[in-house]
Amino acid sequence: MTNPTLKRPDGSTPEEFHLTRRGVAAAFFSGYATAAVSAQADPIHSDATGLVIESVTLAPPDGFALPAYVARPKARGPFPAIIVASEIFGVHDYIKDVCRRLAKLGYVAVAPAFFVRVADPAPLTDMAAIMKIVQGASDAQVMGDVGAAIAFLKSRPFVDAARLAITGFCWGGGTTWLACETYAALKAGVVWYGKMVRPADAAPDPRRLWPAEHAADLKAPVLAFYGAKDGLAAGVPAMRAALAAAGKTTSEIVVYPDAGHGFHADYRASYNAVDAADGWRRMLAFLATHGVAPRTFAPA
Repeated sequence: MTNPTLKRPDGSTPEEFHLTRRGVAAAFFSGYATAAVSAQADPIHSDATGLVIESVTLAPPDGFALPAYVARPKARGPFPAIIVASEIFGVHDYIKDVCRRLAKLGYVAVAPAFFVRVADPAPLTDMAAIMKIVQGASDAQVMGDVGAAIAFLKSRPFVDAARLAITGFCWGGGTTWLACETYAALKAGVVWYGKMVRPADAAPDPRRLWPAEHAADLKAPVLAFYGAKDGLAAGVPAMRAALAAAGKTTSEIVVYPDAGHGFHADYRASYNAVDAADGWRRMLAFLATHGVAPRTFAPA
């Protein structure tokens, strides 16, 4: 597929990208997000040996045929499953590799393409244009998409529907907080530097939900990671206070003193290999503690 370019500074419509419902399932960008990839990066690459890789279509409430990337073990199962919520750049090679890493461990991983109702942001270099696309995804739409991913997973014989979780990065981290406040079907969530608190200078907006304002609704425990050098870490005290006030004692926020935003993203200059590895280890232990861990798994 030819990489699309924005035709107007205020963004483009799906028709301008010729993304039909039949063709949108092939819209995943092949490569790393153009606006963020570092020339010095040496990203982790997980091959597909022993895995089944699929592009599937989810059925959210608005009737859109939502594409999603799936990586799963090539074995009978059933397996626990994890929804992977992307950064603002959508389902590009980094997110697909995270799915394969999880599948290698014995999970079914599904990454919905939340933004393609407008366009795939991954090939673009203009951050203003990318944010215009991202802002087109309302919280209501995104939660509907997460619900569609849950329904998809529950319908598959290779998934253990009692062992579902979600993880997300940056924008997807905020999505993970909200999903755990919305869906009781999720047993755990792992947030990588997602927004928590409405900025002081932001007016209330009925289209936006802020995790700290809904902490009492939390239906699944959350483990969240932030870098002390990331501006989003300023919201940690308020989120911790909201969790404590709501009695959500099984949730935890970890702050890494030497990390900034995007410290898990191995294709970016912000990557911090030590803290990324520690967070990954903690994530797997947290999922196991809350019943979302693979049983004995032998790849085919």
